[in-house]
Amino acid sequence: MGNCGVGFAPALEDRHEWLIELMEGVEDIPGSAMAEGITWQWRSFPEYLDALERRQRVIDIGAMIGHGALRAYVMGDRGAANEDATASDIAAMAVLVEEAMRAGALGFSTSRTPIHRSKSGELVPGTSASPDELFGIAEAMTSAGGGVFQYAPEHVRVPDDEWPWMMEMARRTGVTVSVNLNQPDEGPELWRRVVKQLDDAHAQGLDIIAQVAGRSIGVLMCLEGSLHPLLFHPAYAEIAHLGLHERVRALREPARRHRIINDIPNDGGLFQNVVLDKLWKFYPVTDANIDYEPHPSKSIKSLSEQRRVAPMEMVLDQLLANEGRGFIYLPIFNYAYSDLSMTYDLQRHPRTRMGLSDAGAHCGAICDGGTPTFMLTHWTRDRSRGPRLPLEWVVHRQTRQTAEVFGLTDRGLIAPGMKADINLIDYDRLTFDMPTMAYDFPAGARRLVQHAKGYVGTFVSGVQTVDHDEFTGELPGRLLR
Repeated sequence: MGNCGVGFAPALEDRHEWLIELMEGVEDIPGSAMAEGITWQWRSFPEYLDALERRQRVIDIGAMIGHGALRAYVMGDRGAANEDATASDIAAMAVLVEEAMRAGALGFSTSRTPIHRSKSGELVPGTSASPDELFGIAEAMTSAGGGVFQYAPEHVRVPDDEWPWMMEMARRTGVTVSVNLNQPDEGPELWRRVVKQLDDAHAQGLDIIAQVAGRSIGVLMCLEGSLHPLLFHPAYAEIAHLGLHERVRALREPARRHRIINDIPNDGGLFQNVVLDKLWKFYPVTDANIDYEPHPSKSIKSLSEQRRVAPMEMVLDQLLANEGRGFIYLPIFNYAYSDLSMTYDLQRHPRTRMGLSDAGAHCGAICDGGTPTFMLTHWTRDRSRGPRLPLEWVVHRQTRQTAEVFGLTDRGLIAPGMKADINLIDYDRLTFDMPTMAYDFPAGARRLVQHAKGYVGTFVSGVQTVDHDEFTGELPGRLLR
């Protein structure tokens, strides 16, 4: 926990609501669920870890200290507003980071992308932090024994603007610098430059790695979710406040249906830009085995042309499928060429590591808890649009390689003396159910879930936690320090 610069510690009492709104804005986790579900039993990061340790869990967990909470704790409103940190601010943050690392934090995280904003639209604290501030924090990590310095970048800025301080940080402090690496449409070949820079850094003995996703960074759009194409149409805005069943009924009314299909809003081009011009990237989800590498001929734009149907009619009918629970998949990053060729290359590169699968975050738009299963099914067994990856490599990527990044050398492979964390998988039967929206968070808040089938048994520290895809009720998980 604690990626992308957001988290809940350290925290003064008057910052609780602010931290919740920061997390809600950046990660699309319902604020009501956090307000009702969090019992604040800490101020400091060590006290936060102590609170985590008192809870029983199915799996082991670890936490990083996030830049947002740290800056707000030390600098107050100045930190929240992304003002420059003074030398004394940096020194104070360094003390708290060293304290957190000595208490057992796995690392530190920050965000430098304009995509990450609080509920009120403010950038995450630390977005524009100077290299001196980042170096001060990394040096504190070194004083405590090292760790992972993870950050979410603005992708087009990585090879030129960000790489110099990353190299200097790795050279000066020895910490593991981990950067998210994606392929934006506006710079589809930039990732190749970053890969070359990773190789050069490794040749110099510098520990810089890139976290890469196993598939495109995309969203599942639905009427129950946080994002769907109708949100930008005034005919939908009139009924957006209604419950799902009432909205479905209203969207089926002939007059409103005609407006949505045929009217282009007079909104300065917004609807044209964010919906109509993107229909080539909208893919209807027609069965549980979501095609995360869909061919361009399966897009709503292509299908509407083939069937001679208005594209917005297809959008509307897809969202209304299954009584208003239909999905449309929109790949955002890593799909510039309408396939996963970039992902294939990055998954094989020795200086990248698996990451970027939002399982607990963006829970109204992303359902990436199934990424580990997808890695096994799509990449090693089912892929038809290009070469596959060896099963052994995909397992290794998600186990030992991940563990070693964080220095957890007691796990990640099956060998004498290793921790007995084992999945027993019916490989031929491994598959998914259709994603659904569950309302099981505190305060009845929503989250997308997708269940997998084919896990005969899961064992954590030798204790069976899953038996034929069902939880056993055992809670052997613990906090990793």
